Amino acid sequence: MATVRLLSDEEAGAEALATFNDIRVKRQTDYVNNFWRALANDPATLKATWERLQVVMAPGTLDPLVKELIYIAVSAANGCDYCVHSHTAAAKAKGMTPAQHGELLAVIAMAAQTNALATALAVPIDDRFKA
Repeated sequence: MATVRLLSDEEAGAEALATFNDIRVKRQTDYVNNFWRALANDPATLKATWERLQVVMAPGTLDPLVKELIYIAVSAANGCDYCVHSHTAAAKAKGMTPAQHGELLAVIAMAAQTNALATALAVPIDDRFKA
């Protein structure tokens, strides 16, 4: 259950509605998902988050699919079920195959295990790994 209302277009104020409309245009859809509808309770945060997301997730030196895969991994590490689901759908839309998804999950699981071991053992960082 959300901790805030998921605002419909009718409930959102003019500033939030303008961001909803920008989302629709740029994503070429009429759908505005629940994350954005929750953020609409604070129109300034909604707008700032949408603007920053567009910059970070835009094509760059990292392929858009790679960015989605990273987003899934970080979301899994942070325990954000919503983001895992949302970005898995986005990765599939960008061409992620079932085999790639399986490999990604294996890497996430391996990193979680080795991170826990290194932390529990307080392994010192090798000098050659330091910048």
